[in-house]
Amino acid sequence: MALQATVEALNKKMLAGEILDAVKMYFAENSSTTDFDGTVMTGKDKHITKMEGFLGGIANVNGITLHHAATEGNVSFTEYTFDFDMKDGSKILWHEIIRRVWENDLIVDEQYFKG
Repeated sequence: MALQATVEALNKKMLAGEILDAVKMYFAENSSTTDFDGTVMTGKDKHITKMEGFLGGIANVNGITLHHAATEGNVSFTEYTFDFDMKDGSKILWHEIIRRVWENDLIVDEQYFKG
């Protein structure tokens, strides 16, 4: 039940657009992230830098929708749709499922899947 409460708190931050704060708060120092294309990035500091760059490119957040969230053991699954207008004039509409492995209330492994 404790993990479920942590995931709910993380989701509240995401829905409020506090994505960088969520990374800073919930990622372990040695966390790894796997993108859609299989690229693996290790280290909270690298993830923060990547997110700062990405978020800095957003002109407008049209919406962040949480569809479903579930936990089982030390793993959580969350389904989101992210709708952004970017400063370069492009539009991002991602429907994704994020699988996270947790240890001591911190994310140690995260992987993105196209929804």
